[in-house]
Amino acid sequence: MGAPQRSKKNYFLALILFLMLVAAGCVTTPKPGGAGGHTVTGAAAGETAEGESGQFERCDVPLGTASVFEDKNESWWHYYWSRYPHLGSTIPVIRTMIQQSNCFVLVERGRSMDAVQEERRLMASGELREGSNYGKGQMVAADYTISPSIQFSEKGTGGLGAFAGGLLGSVVGGIAGGLKSNEAATTLLLVDNRSSVQVSAATGNAKNWDFGVGGGIFSGSGAAGLGGYTSTPEGKVIVAAFVDSYNNMVRALRNYKAQDVEGGMGKGGTLKVN
Repeated sequence: MGAPQRSKKNYFLALILFLMLVAAGCVTTPKPGGAGGHTVTGAAAGETAEGESGQFERCDVPLGTASVFEDKNESWWHYYWSRYPHLGSTIPVIRTMIQQSNCFVLVERGRSMDAVQEERRLMASGELREGSNYGKGQMVAADYTISPSIQFSEKGTGGLGAFAGGLLGSVVGGIAGGLKSNEAATTLLLVDNRSSVQVSAATGNAKNWDFGVGGGIFSGSGAAGLGGYTSTPEGKVIVAAFVDSYNNMVRALRNYKAQDVEGGMGKGGTLKVN
């Protein structure tokens, strides 16, 4: 069989595969709440959680108030943003996870703080109705700051394309070439704001597999553009790693014992220097 005939055969096999995927429901009208594979789901209101995935630790009572701070000056953030600009900030999903766990009461110290301060500026200017009660002394202090970071997040750290291609031929090998693993490792730091002492640090990790349809079989003239099938939400594995970090932190905090330094903290320590 000549090259043009093999190319035509591969194309028709790819088309059949695509039609099978459509028939199986892989191409459907978007449905709210219809996605799967997420480790943080649902909502939180006060100490109430609704629709949570059930994959993270919960506390009977909060341990204190906390804010979440994402340091955009760190090298990990620049790498993360340049590699995955479509994912955006890690803060919203981390805040949802923390509130659903009921381990901390969250206070706003991010961009929404501008809107909070704007209400106070309007009050001071006299524009708000009488009785709006935006006076001083109402904001809640953050006892702790929770700081996230990502050690690495790589798409395609492992795959089966070469193995399957050599064993099963070009079409099946091309399909298997889209089977890649994603891995992520994350850290969460918990700092006491009054003393600036680090109270807890926890790491976590996660791994999943992506099945990108048709790694190389949909190329060539006349082939359909199926980029949506070869792209997967890398954010899922990052979120799962943060859930692992948070779970590890909560378990450690349940057995928390305050550190002490002989002679008092910040008063010279015990490692004396002549």
